[in-house]
Parts: sequence; C-alpha cells; structure tokens
Amino acid sequence: MEHQITIPFDTLELAATLHYPEAGRDRPAASGHSGKHPIIIIAHGFVGTRIGVDRLFVNAAREFSKNGYMVLRFDYGGCGESTGEYGCGGMDAMIDQTRRIVDYALDIDCVDPQRVILLGHSLGGAAAILTAARDRRVKTLVLWAPVAYPFSDIVGITGKKLYEDAVQYGSADYLGYKLEPVFFESLAKHQPFEQVRKFGGDVLLVHGTGDEVIPVDYCFLYQKLFWLRSQGICDKEVIFQANHTFTGDTARKQLLGTTVQWLLTIDKQKREWNDWTI
Repeated sequence: MEHQITIPFDTLELAATLHYPEAGRDRPAASGHSGKHPIIIIAHGFVGTRIGVDRLFVNAAREFSKNGYMVLRFDYGGCGESTGEYGCGGMDAMIDQTRRIVDYALDIDCVDPQRVILLGHSLGGAAAILTAARDRRVKTLVLWAPVAYPFSDIVGITGKKLYEDAVQYGSADYLGYKLEPVFFESLAKHQPFEQVRKFGGDVLLVHGTGDEVIPVDYCFLYQKLFWLRSQGICDKEVIFQANHTFTGDTARKQLLGTTVQWLLTIDKQKREWNDWTI
C-alpha cells in the first residue's frame, strides 16, 4: 500500500510517498516484540527526486516493502513535486529537511523508533551521514555511491565555470535549477568524513566500479573511517561495472538484493541479542 503525502517544513511543502509493508506475505522484517515496523527513509541526490533515475527509488521502496519494511521517500525542497527553490539552501537545508522527515516518520504509530534506517544516494548519502551524526534517532545508515567532498564533487558535476558564474552574477542555471552562491558555500563548509565518528550505528556502503560521477575509492575510504569507531559495524559491497545510478537489471538486482539481505541480517542479529539479554 502506497500513499502520496505532503509534509510541511517551515514555508515548504515536501512531497513524499509512504509505503506500508505488503500484507499477506512472509515478511522477514515484520514487526518484532513491539508490534511495530522498521522504516527506511530514502534521501535522493543532487537535483534528483524521490522517483530516482530509471525509477531506482520506486523499485527499491517496493522491494523493501515486500520484505516487511515501511518506506518513506521524499523530494527535497525545490525538487520533484516539493515547493521551494533548491539552489538557495544547500547542505544545511538538506540536513534540516531530512530531520523533519524523521520527525514525521516517528509520529507514525506503527513505526519502531529503534529501527529507523536512513538510506542516502550520492549527495543524499552525504546528507544522510551529516544528519545521522546530529540525530541519534537514526539507528542505521545505508549509503549508495555517497558523495565524500560535497563542494568539489558537485562542482565536478556542474562545472567550475557554472560555480564562477553563480558567484559573479548571484546565481547560475543548471538544468533549470537556479544555484546561488549560498548553495555552494553550504557545500564547502560540510565534510562528511569528519562526521563519521559521531554516528555509532551500523552502516552499509554500496558503490559501482563503473561510477562515472563519484569515485568508487570513496567507498573504501568511508569504510576505513567507519571502522575506526568504537561501536557499530560497517560492511561494503562493490558492484562490478555498475554506474552511479546502478542502471541495468544486473546492477539493480545486486544493489537491492545486497541491501535487503544486509538489513535483514542486521535486524535478525539485533533481535537475537535482545532475546539473549532479556
């Protein structure tokens, strides 16, 4: 079951889709002792939407719901069907909006507050890390091809000249999005690598060797930093020849299969540990 919803945030209306676990199925991640369900919040990337390239996030959400997860995917302000101007906020706005989505998710009666999973792709991956570092309500991170250096990575996508034009003229157009200097300034002041140690939950990293936008090397660097923490595990999956949006049936199946299996395994281990400690 899917519902199209609107979540208010300041002066914005954030468009979102809420997926409930499919009824009448064998759902491995179904409600535990609390009778409540885990929820996966999906954060899209730079000038993206909650649909995703080739319907990546639609397909992901439906696969997760088949396995007993609630899913909440949303459009950042100025993207997709949400109101606002994307290019006048930057990373600060993405973090604040993501935390608002967590607020909404935890107000749903059937959501287990101990099983809040934040899944971020590309720039949404950086936003997910920065959000989780500030918000202890996020218990698990799933990072698909995450950005590591927001400013340089995004300028690498837009081109240096567009950034220079934005600074010189007050804004610059990128695919119909008006990017202002404050957008780039916000990217420059946030370094996800420096915030990794502040998140104590479990992490899954997935990246493709054929990623033409964000280097696959970031996956290995992130894992090393996550390993240095005193708590929480970090696993990674590198998908051969997969591009930045995991295009194609083979890459997509491996991405979703790996993610679902990892989440179910982590969930089972935590349940068994809780049963043992009771």
